[in-house]
Amino acid sequence: MIEYTDYIKILIALIAVVDPLGVMPIIAALTAGKPAEMKSIAGTVAFSVTVILLLALFAGENLLYFFGISISSFKVSGGILLMLMAISMLHAKTSELVHNREEAEASANRQSSAVVPISMPLLAGPGAISTVILYAQTDDSLWHYLLISLDIVTVALILWIVIRFIPWLTQHLSRTGINIFTRLMGLVLSALAVEFIAGGLKGLFPILSANP
Repeated sequence: MIEYTDYIKILIALIAVVDPLGVMPIIAALTAGKPAEMKSIAGTVAFSVTVILLLALFAGENLLYFFGISISSFKVSGGILLMLMAISMLHAKTSELVHNREEAEASANRQSSAVVPISMPLLAGPGAISTVILYAQTDDSLWHYLLISLDIVTVALILWIVIRFIPWLTQHLSRTGINIFTRLMGLVLSALAVEFIAGGLKGLFPILSANP
């Protein structure tokens, strides 16, 4: 049975993966720095991220079963993915697993980038989806899924606020301040990655969890 404090941990994990402050410069570049466009896409981005992560929450584990992938294997692979993202964040960079140069060049020619690439893969990308699926399988009660859904909605609300106020935030937050936040989130994410990898290895190799 999961404690209620664990849902705060899940919320922090999702905020760390999504890194709303760290991706501000990318969103500003994709919208050409136009405040009006940022305000107009904020709702679309928040809604899209909510839908993507809720689909991962309610259908992700079944999809793993369909492909014959064990939760333990997914924990290890998901943990490695999060660790790679965390390493980039510790260097105050956006991981290419989330947004690479080719995607940036392709999105520059799109009229609207609210769903692709901002919502996915920039915000609700492989890391966020993996995090939701990994936490979803820890309990099968309806209350558990509802509380994680509340965490997802909370993250989407934070994103909506951040995107709408990017012009104001960029004026009042220095690049150094944003980098410090990104590195802090990277540190949190790396710890979560180690937790997932360790849990997955114990599931794959039960002897690792055996008492001496």
